[in-house]
Amino acid sequence: MAALGSPLHTFRGLLRELRYASGRPYRDTPAYRHIVAAFRAHRVTSEKLCRAQQELHFQAATYLCLLRSVREHTALHREYHGKGERSPEEVAGLVGFRLPQQPGGKG
Repeated sequence: MAALGSPLHTFRGLLRELRYASGRPYRDTPAYRHIVAAFRAHRVTSEKLCRAQQELHFQAATYLCLLRSVREHTALHREYHGKGERSPEEVAGLVGFRLPQQPGGKG
């Protein structure tokens, strides 16, 4: 299993993704209240160390990865999705190439 990092880092990442996804103030959403309640309920205290806290952290990290991936996929889809027929110059520019210029000014 890969290293998960700290639960606080995961918690902040989840809130960041929630803020990106929500157009309105994210603190008013049920998702925000659920995330905060879950992390508070599974805190590790000096008296107990439970497996549930580690399971919650793993699930939260997995969900964070999903939210980031969906957001990045949507951005890539918006940028590169077909918008009908494109000119060869547009296609070349999209992938980072330049078409050669023909002598005599024809192109």
